[in-house]
Amino acid sequence: MKLIVGLGNPGREYRDTRHNVGFLVADEIARRHQLSMAMAPAQVPETFVAKRYGAEPMLVAKPLTFMNRSGDAVAALARYYDVGVADLLVVVDEVALPFGRLRARAHGSAGGHNGLKSVIERLGTSEFARLRLGVGRGDPRRELSDHVLAKFEPIEREGLEEFITRAADAAEMFAVEGIQRVMNVYNPDATGPEVD
Repeated sequence: MKLIVGLGNPGREYRDTRHNVGFLVADEIARRHQLSMAMAPAQVPETFVAKRYGAEPMLVAKPLTFMNRSGDAVAALARYYDVGVADLLVVVDEVALPFGRLRARAHGSAGGHNGLKSVIERLGTSEFARLRLGVGRGDPRRELSDHVLAKFEPIEREGLEEFITRAADAAEMFAVEGIQRVMNVYNPDATGPEVD
């Protein structure tokens, strides 16, 4: 079983912010497969989860533990559903990439992302796949936290639906074909389709 976890912050005030693009991807995957997000079992803290059955079973999750404690939910999900790190994809925002750019990695550091840092700490490893979604850095004079917790600019909103669609496509590709295929197709230096 594959586990796709979109990271974000719960609550109305964070709903349409850059930090929540992981939630948007999880919602899009659930919508495509007509899956209902419901609270996970009690052993998994504060998490919405949806499950797809069939030949390629897949879990889609949105931790409600806030970004900095995402690892609590991810580790609990992996334990409860017996998902190995090779079958886990974490979807997060990335300020080092321009808006609309995707970058997949089979493993790596947190790269300054507190959600990934929490997941690495709680899993005890960085050997899990991640899909970073570019939200840009914004004005360098502005606090980074203010940028990621702000809502999308009008020009960004124009391309947001297509961006989330491509990210959901990439996440679903991971579930069926693995992270290497996603990297080959979606990374900026890949020879596959243009992702800007």
